[in-house]
Amino acid sequence: MRLGVLDVGSNTVHLLLVDAHPGAAPVPTSSTKSVLRLMRYLQANGSISEEGVAALISAVGAAAEKAQQSNLDDFLPMATSAIREATNGPAVLARIATETGVELQVLSGEDEAKLTFLAVRRWYGWSAGNILLFDIGGGSLEISLGRDEYPDIGLSLPLGAGRTTLGFLHDDPPTQQQQDELRVHAREQLLGAVKLFADYDRPSHVVGSSKTIRSLAKLAGLTAPGIGEDERSMLRRNQLDDWVPRLGRIPAAARPELPGITVDRTFQIVGGGIVLSEAMSVFAVKELDVSPWAMREGVILRYLDHLT
Repeated sequence: MRLGVLDVGSNTVHLLLVDAHPGAAPVPTSSTKSVLRLMRYLQANGSISEEGVAALISAVGAAAEKAQQSNLDDFLPMATSAIREATNGPAVLARIATETGVELQVLSGEDEAKLTFLAVRRWYGWSAGNILLFDIGGGSLEISLGRDEYPDIGLSLPLGAGRTTLGFLHDDPPTQQQQDELRVHAREQLLGAVKLFADYDRPSHVVGSSKTIRSLAKLAGLTAPGIGEDERSMLRRNQLDDWVPRLGRIPAAARPELPGITVDRTFQIVGGGIVLSEAMSVFAVKELDVSPWAMREGVILRYLDHLT
């Protein structure tokens, strides 16, 4: 069957089309993005501005039109932290439904952690044992841990790459003081979070997912032979800490000239790198594997599981 997943996130509106059936890996056939950087449209009262709502409606409408032309067997539209946490979120969802016909399912932070963990577990398999997973989105950081297909513990922190960039890194490039203040803020939140993991077994495998982490790995990481045709992508904390200060000295417009840094992530890659560095430090992680699968694949896998 052909499925479409529409992910309305804090940075992009992303439509992924896949061919899939129960018992097989979903095969991507098309990927279309609209870069919104929705966090820019948040107002002082926590609402999305009228300009932001209009941009959302336009992007969702374009994605819906493409989905309708693709002979889909099913369409799975969802939204994450930016709309979930906006004070006018329900009104925005209603307008999107009225003007585009798309009724977005709003995922909680716990839902995001579970679905991403499911995708990562399926990618690495049971031999990975107890997995610790970091997933950095535009609005939030999800951290989860477990031995099964769904985590034993999963939580969401407001430390997304877009949110922290807008909250702390006001200049381009950001000043050293701004970067230091973000590090302190991230560490404070992470030190509170790590205590919740104290009663669980230490991880036997650490994984990072999301476009931000994949971009950082392409820039600062390394590859090794994997099982089958795919290479294994890894990122070490010392490599990350070597590159993030250098990224912080480069203007956003120049960063896409570097390997792995795309135009849609260039403004928030420093914020994402600082958050990941602090997360790896607080959780005493020296190296992580980078998963090519994340939340969208988790949504597809859960859908297929329900069919059986």
